[in-house]
Amino acid sequence: MSDDRVVVALDVGGTGMKCALVRPDGVAVRTERHPTDAARGPAAVVGTILDVADGLADKARADGLTPIAVGIAVPGVVDEARGVAVWSANVGFRDVPLRDLAVARLGLPTALGHDVRVGGLAEARLGAGRGTGHVLFVAIGTGIAAAHIVDGTAAVGAHGAAGEIGHILVRPDGPRCGCGRPGCLETFASAAAIGRRYTELAGETADAAVAAAEVAERAAAGEPLAGRVWQEAIEALADGLATGQALFDVATIVLGGGLAQAGDRLLTPLRAALHDRMTFHREPRLVAAALGDEAGCLGAALLALDALHVRDHQEMR
Repeated sequence: MSDDRVVVALDVGGTGMKCALVRPDGVAVRTERHPTDAARGPAAVVGTILDVADGLADKARADGLTPIAVGIAVPGVVDEARGVAVWSANVGFRDVPLRDLAVARLGLPTALGHDVRVGGLAEARLGAGRGTGHVLFVAIGTGIAAAHIVDGTAAVGAHGAAGEIGHILVRPDGPRCGCGRPGCLETFASAAAIGRRYTELAGETADAAVAAAEVAERAAAGEPLAGRVWQEAIEALADGLATGQALFDVATIVLGGGLAQAGDRLLTPLRAALHDRMTFHREPRLVAAALGDEAGCLGAALLALDALHVRDHQEMR
């Protein structure tokens, strides 16, 4: 018997939204992309989120599908229990009750989650960490954040802020981070930091800002300055991951985000550097994410399905 049930899933970023209709088995049957246009302000962004979600639900019904829940992932600090987007610099949210707003608009059970945590959820259950039980998903892009997944459930933290591995102190005398403290991991190893560091050191010889991917290519080609910056990032990232392993003792570390697209240029030296830092801790398997930019939508759908199952179970008691 075919299953016509789908979850309306949205992964909201500062620039764009990745949206999908996802079956309970984790397969997306329809995908869309829409601009976020965060510069319009948080109220306008909320309006767009609700319009897009409502539109997807209507399209599902038109295709003979039955939307059963909504899953929304947003960046920043998220109170998943209350369904509130507490704070997000990218989108401008401050204490937005997004779950309740979606329920009121669509009339469907809704779950709200953190973008990196739901991405980690998808990678742990459907992607590169599948079947390993204990997974640390680390997203490396403009910043660095992580999600600790145990048996398919992501740790949220007491205040909705678990996983800020980018703010582990790795170099006490390092540059000041956007959080206000010097020496955080993401000031050395985020994609933004790698490009910025190279451009600063190149000085007048740099004809334009250089992206992290280009630094990786130049390092692989033997350019000394690029090699230095890339190695600094590898060493800092290995320190951060070693700290993560000491805390969480995971079986698998999955690297996602833009920097992970460097592939073996990142993974091979990073595996060696992490190996050198292991003492009595078991060395985790270090792999690249498998789901690409679909992870956020798939994870948002999984979160909504989990919440739906919990609600159904409670109603049966």
